[in-house]
Amino acid sequence: MKERELYLGIDVGSVSTNLVLIDENEKLVEKVYIRTSGQPIEALKRGLKMIRERLGDDANIRGVGTTGSGRQLAGAIVGADIIKNEITTHAIAAQKLVPGVKTILEIGGQDSKIIIIRNGVVFDFAMNTVCAAGTGSFLDRQAARLNIPIEEFGTYALKSRSPVRIAGRCAVFAESDMIHKQQTGHAVEDIICGLCEALVRNYLNNLAKGETLEDPVVFQGGVAANVGIVAAFEKALGKKIIIPEHYDVMGAFGAAVIAREKMMRSGKPTAFYGFRAVNCDYRAKSLECNGCSNMCEVIQISADGEPLACWGDRCGKWTAGAIHIERQSGF
Repeated sequence: MKERELYLGIDVGSVSTNLVLIDENEKLVEKVYIRTSGQPIEALKRGLKMIRERLGDDANIRGVGTTGSGRQLAGAIVGADIIKNEITTHAIAAQKLVPGVKTILEIGGQDSKIIIIRNGVVFDFAMNTVCAAGTGSFLDRQAARLNIPIEEFGTYALKSRSPVRIAGRCAVFAESDMIHKQQTGHAVEDIICGLCEALVRNYLNNLAKGETLEDPVVFQGGVAANVGIVAAFEKALGKKIIIPEHYDVMGAFGAAVIAREKMMRSGKPTAFYGFRAVNCDYRAKSLECNGCSNMCEVIQISADGEPLACWGDRCGKWTAGAIHIERQSGF
């Protein structure tokens, strides 16, 4: 039986760690979505183990790409062929699943972004990594306060007949305003609808100011599962919002697509270390390099006591000679 040639995409974020496998035709054949829970290395190892168990013996990993806030870490652990930022991978994924897309809305657990596509390339983008009021973790926290499963949160918003206005410019103010609305006797569904509209208002004010949001508009990221947020976006924009099939793992999907394109062009073997990574003991440590005025924070990852890679320096001193310098400096 011929081995399937597959390409692995990995997206390590602050809230979730996602792994995707695609075949030679860019069809998604496996995906894993798990909570990072503050332990990206353990989450990645768990995801790799799940993928290995599902694959069996008839698969050949031809290329690997990583993305997300933990992309350097993941790339060092698995032996990635490409390491790309989230803007690139999300844009590639959206264009593969929704040809002709011009506007990409993305809300994750800890950040949010908007990507403007023109003529098939990224024309402009903006990211919010500071304000929690525009992220999925804020919705998670409010759902927990109201004792409502986050999976049902959006359906409550759709039941609203008279949504209240929540001050959504800041997570602290939004939460206190929400509590005030509860104490004045407003219905839960009206408060939740107001909260969804406040998050969308925050998003558009922070990221979309001055932008022309043209159709088709795609909404991706974990929050795209929240029908209340989708309805709030459609109300605010007056446009139909498209939710792509793999909205929750778009970063990983895009990384896999880019890895496939690179490996098919190069014809070289993959740098992937294999699934033995799940059995290694990984440790990360850092130092502040005082070699120049940049004072870079250099991160090193080691496996079973042996240094794998360094990153974080601007000059290349550490990344170019990680093991040699490590032994000289007592990293």
